[in-house]
Amino acid sequence: MKNSYACIGLFNPKSPENVGSVMRAAGCYGVNSVFYTGTRYDHAKAFYTDTKKIYATLPLIGVKELKDTIPLGCVPVAVELIDGAKPLTTYKHPARAFYIFGPEDGTLKKEITDFC
Repeated sequence: MKNSYACIGLFNPKSPENVGSVMRAAGCYGVNSVFYTGTRYDHAKAFYTDTKKIYATLPLIGVKELKDTIPLGCVPVAVELIDGAKPLTTYKHPARAFYIFGPEDGTLKKEITDFC
């Protein structure tokens, strides 16, 4: 899509391996930037799984609140593996999206899913 734009928000990611994997996938899919909240990742920032070193060209930005970070014109989309969720393969993706993922060992807070 010519005017498409996608960002990723990570809510309190657990490990550097997870963030590295997200960065590698984001680079492969043309994501514009990645934001994250929480402090767990900050305690162990090595990019063990970012084999393409995408962090050197794709912004990875720590923020306090994902809601305050949504890029202008982007639709926030909560991505969760829960009953009743729409599969991403059949979801009609907006042209400008801010995909928000929960932590590997938990789910997104209700206040996040409420604004998505």
